[in-house]
Parts: sequence; C-alpha cells; structure tokens
Amino acid sequence: MVAKPPGRPRTTSRDQVQRIALRMFAEQGFEETTLDDIAASVGVSRRTLFRYYASKNDIVWGEFSEHLAGLRTRLAAAPPGEPLMEVLRDAVVAFNDYGERELPELRIRMTLITTVPALQGHSMLRYRDWCDVVAGFVAARLGCETHDHLPQVVANAALGTAMATYQHWITHPEVDLLEELHEAFRLLAAGFDERLLRER
Repeated sequence: MVAKPPGRPRTTSRDQVQRIALRMFAEQGFEETTLDDIAASVGVSRRTLFRYYASKNDIVWGEFSEHLAGLRTRLAAAPPGEPLMEVLRDAVVAFNDYGERELPELRIRMTLITTVPALQGHSMLRYRDWCDVVAGFVAARLGCETHDHLPQVVANAALGTAMATYQHWITHPEVDLLEELHEAFRLLAAGFDERLLRER
C-alpha cells in the first residue's frame, strides 16, 4: 500500500494569531482593528483565520477554555481535608500563572477585557463559566448543588476579588500579580477582617 503523501504543513498557529492580533489591538484599538487586518498581518485569508478563532472576541480570550479545564482539574484533585478557601486561593493563583514572558500580552489582554465595551457581553459568558467551575467545587465540598445560593456567593465573591486584583495590576505594573492575588484571596478567606485591612 502506497503511503499518502503528507499534506501541506501548517505554518500558522493559534499562538501566532493571538500574538499578532493582541499587538494590533494595543496599537490600533480593538474596534479599529478588523479581522481582515489581522488576517493580512498573519498572512492568511479571512476564511482561514476563522479556523483558528470564531470571532475577534475569542482571540482576546485566547486559550481560556483550556485553562478553565485545568482549574477544574486542580480544584477536584485537592485533598478533602485542605481548607476550602486555601484550595481556591492556590488554584486561582496557579490559574493566573502565565510566566514572566507572557505578562506583557496578559496585560494587553486584561486591559481589553476590562475596558472595551464591545467585549463586555462576551466577557460575561466567560465569567459565568469561571464561576460555574468554582461553584461546582464549593458545592461538591458542601454537599449541595452548583446553582445553590452559597456556592454562587463564594464563586462570585472570588470572581470579584480576582477582577479587582487584575484592575489594580493593570494600572500598577510594578506590583506582582500572583502575590497580589494570593493576598487578596487571603483577605477574602478572612472575611475582610478590618484589623487585617488596616495592617496592609
């Protein structure tokens, strides 16, 4: 049997599309950059671009679904005896550990997500997915349903804590993102005790 010759090697990757698009968004603006502009810069057709990302919004969020799956796995693997909020804190810090090299692009990504009105509706869907993962973990620990009140309270409080920390990091590039997340979740776990807040 004659082996089928290999197809044409793919010279473009999702990572390359992300990097080029994020740079363009930062330089030209999200609204001002079209998919045709991105396709031309990447060196592919608009149709080919859609094989990588379904929309311009999806490019900004990158590999979020894959990272979210990792968060779910990490939470599920935590020892039952480890305090719930410590597990959540460590998992969220790990979820946001992109490495030093990725921080400039992460800053662009999060600046877009938190400031561009056109991304807000799409972002709400992503936030909901994130909260569902956290609420699912909390519900499993407490023996209740994901959509019960308490798991949703914890999940949404965690989301608010993470987003506030990101907004602080965006405007204060001198701070360490992971350290700030760790501290913010420590305070959340302590119920934002006034004595701890005054000690900061």
